[in-house]
Amino acid sequence: MRGISINALANISGLTPSTIYSLLDNSRKDIGIVTIKKICDGLEISIVDFFDTEMFHKCDQEIT
Repeated sequence: MRGISINALANISGLTPSTIYSLLDNSRKDIGIVTIKKICDGLEISIVDFFDTEMFHKCDQEIT
């Protein structure tokens, strides 16, 4: 949405580009909260704002 490159996002988040690329893999379902927090910090958004979206409001409580 911000038009930022993967390398730039990795740089501002303190992550490797390979970590960001792996997050884009649709088969991956185990993204850690620390990684999400680093990305939020890099993008200067709160983790509360990150999770306060329709997608998470519709999420099932149970993890399968």
